[in-house]
Formats: sequence, structure tokens, C-alpha cells
Amino acid sequence: MVSTSMDPVRIAVVGAGVVGLSTAMCVSKLVPRCSITVISDKFSPDTTSDVAAGMLIPHVYPNTPIPTLKQWFRETFDHLFAIANSAEAGDAGVHLVSGWQIFQSIPAEEVPFWADVVLGFRKMTKAELKKFPQHVFGHAFTTLKCESPAYLPWLEKRLKGSGVLILTRRIGDLWELHPSFDVVVNCSGLGSRQLAQDSEMFPMRGQVLNVQAPWVKHFIRDGSGLTYIYPGTSNVILGGTRQQGDWNLSPDAEISRGIFSRCCALEPSLQGACDIREKVGLRPFRPAGVRLQTEFLAQDGRRLPVVHHYGHGSGGISVHWGTALEAARLVSECVQAPRTPTPKSNL
Repeated sequence: MVSTSMDPVRIAVVGAGVVGLSTAMCVSKLVPRCSITVISDKFSPDTTSDVAAGMLIPHVYPNTPIPTLKQWFRETFDHLFAIANSAEAGDAGVHLVSGWQIFQSIPAEEVPFWADVVLGFRKMTKAELKKFPQHVFGHAFTTLKCESPAYLPWLEKRLKGSGVLILTRRIGDLWELHPSFDVVVNCSGLGSRQLAQDSEMFPMRGQVLNVQAPWVKHFIRDGSGLTYIYPGTSNVILGGTRQQGDWNLSPDAEISRGIFSRCCALEPSLQGACDIREKVGLRPFRPAGVRLQTEFLAQDGRRLPVVHHYGHGSGGISVHWGTALEAARLVSECVQAPRTPTPKSNL
């Protein structure tokens, strides 16, 4: 690399959703004497993360071993739990929420792998299940909700406070960042179709409704994950959809009606909800799951280390801090590698 060992290592993080900003934060904590620039064409409130409900209930990724997934989830839960228990909680949009996950038939796994990470996990009682006549089994627990429209600006503010530069720019090719940067972290989500030439990446369209129903205090999630009611600080999120390969960002009125009627079937009081707003997000889906990997781009004998950190699908917020810590460790390895080419011996 160009710089001498005395210069700070110049690190670019591409992408400013929850994955990009948390990665920049973890790198700034883990890699000493580096200068970090976050580069993105979109920032909150215009990211995919801004549409996410932000409930901490992890998704399974085919190529990620359960112990790894559990570690990512636990690290994320611990990080957000500390924020929820601090004076920053309101600004950061992080709070505890209790509720139920309900099933129409008994699930294969009655106790999921994450049961001892969330708080107070137990099977629902017969009395509780009376609320849901179509369902025969359920989990009751307390978890965290991380509201991106507050959390992302809060992270941005903290990054700026620690000297991180924030740059609005569209990147067409990661090689553009050479030689201005020594290491690049690719957190571009769906943008990795182009930036990492990853043809496995595709959108998983999600449509939700934001409604005013302040009397709804408990979350309700159907075990399939397709119908959910997630109360937040300023509204209740009703969902949802998983439409594979659909790039349409315009709300579909028929889908909205379907979501509303499915949610009202679980919580009839929602009939009285008002101020209904539709939101659409394209989740960065990758069949194999999260890609956490270092790649060395090379042109004309010059190298640019790229740490890829994308492909979280619909489970990004649940594991974002854990995967960001892992990405930061990969960056740290790149930085510790010899930064100047070793001169060839004359022997």
C-alpha cells in the first residue's frame, strides 16, 4: 500500500444503513490511528434500514452455524440493551418491548436457539392463548426494538463526534476508491449486485403499514413471520410481505388491505387505528446469507483490500452489531498485514 507505517490508515466504509454505520463505529473502536470515511448515496431517512421494524428476533442464515448466529445476536442484544438502559435510549430509538410469537401448529423447535438471549422467555399459557383462537402454541418474551429513523442519525452523530467523515457520493466501482483509501469496507447491501458483482443478491420486497394505535402495547408475531404487529414509540408497524425479486418501491393498495385485515384478525382493536401510512423497503437478500469476507482487488500490480459485509436479508438489525464487530476484526487484519511491499532480496 502507498502509505508509510506512520500515516493513519485510510478506511472507506461504503453504505450508510444500519450495517454501514455500525461497521464504521466498530472499526473506529477496534482499529487504532485510522481515518474513516463513510461514503453513500443514501442516508437516513432514505435507507432500507429506515423501513425495518427493528425487532430483535433473529433469522437463520443457511451458511451461518447456529453458534455464530447466536453470538452475533447476543452481541447485538447486549449492545442495544446497554443503550436501552441509558439516558440515550430515547434519542437512539432503542427500547424494550414484550409480546407473543404465536403458531397455528406446534413448531419443530419449541425452544428456539435465541431463547436465553431475550428476556423472560417462556411458553405461553392456555389463558394467554385464548386471545388467539386460531393458534395452538406460542412464546412469550421481552426483546428490544431498535427504530432506525432515530438510531441511524444517532449513530451518525456519534461517528461525526469521533472524527469520522461522512460523504454523500454514489460509487460505481470500488476501485474508484484507490489510491485515496488503504482499505474499503463494502456495506452496500443490495448495491453489492453491482459493486461486488454478486449476482446472488436480490431484493426481498417488504411492505408495511405505520398506524396510530397507542393502546397496542404488546408485539404479536405470527410464527411464519408474515403477519406482525410491532408497537413503537410513535406508531405501530403492521406487516408484512416477502416478495422475492420484486424491485417495486411503490405501495400496493391490495397488499395493504391484506396486511390490515390479517393484523386485525390477530388484534381486533386495530380496526380503530388511524393515520395509516404505507412504507416499502427492499431487503438485501442473499440465499447463502451474510457475506463477511476479505477480497483483494488488483489492477496493474496494485492491490486494494476490500472487506465485504452485506447480505443480511430481513434479519440485519437483529445481528448488526455482532456482524459489524466481525467485519471490524477483518479490517484490523488487513491493517496489520505489512503495508509496504517487501523489497525483493538480491540473493
